[in-house]
Amino acid sequence: MDIQKTIQNLQKHGFTVSYFKTGAEAASHLVSQLHGKTIGIGGSVTIDQLGIYDQLTKDNTVFWHWKQQPAKEVRTSSLSAQVYLTSANAVAQSGEIINIDGSGNRISASLYNHEKVIFIVGTNKIADDYDSAMWRARNIAAPLNARRLHRKTPCAMGKELKCYDCDSPERICNGISVLLRRMSGIPQMEVILIDEDLGY
Repeated sequence: MDIQKTIQNLQKHGFTVSYFKTGAEAASHLVSQLHGKTIGIGGSVTIDQLGIYDQLTKDNTVFWHWKQQPAKEVRTSSLSAQVYLTSANAVAQSGEIINIDGSGNRISASLYNHEKVIFIVGTNKIADDYDSAMWRARNIAAPLNARRLHRKTPCAMGKELKCYDCDSPERICNGISVLLRRMSGIPQMEVILIDEDLGY
């Protein structure tokens, strides 16, 4: 894994990149820059592990369906928030960001209609190239998330951690987004890289 190469290629592709050694440093950076904003948060184990929700709610209006109900209305509010926070299932050293989604709220919200989108990513999610990043998203991140959600899918119930490209009604891999460059409709897209194993 070459962190500097990853940073350089993300920047080349129009992303702002911040790098931190620890999640605590990244959390402090994130909270310090967000004041008086509406903030949407996608489903993210990484963000949950950082423990920033309570800090963000002190000075912002935050929409996160993991913390608030009804979930459908909260997801809808996230779509029009000024800032959207999410993670990534994989980041290629060549500068692409990959996410897999079941309902579509997370990938759709990361592509349009915000002042800023911030991807918070542990370095465990960096892959050597585009193909290996896609492989990671499908065969590591998605099965682990399916297991976390107790889905009745082959990847969640089988012994082998991999994608079976199933037709299960509980499948969570219904859509894939690949960011090749910063979306032109979003003024700033920041990738916060943290030198820790975070999320899936």
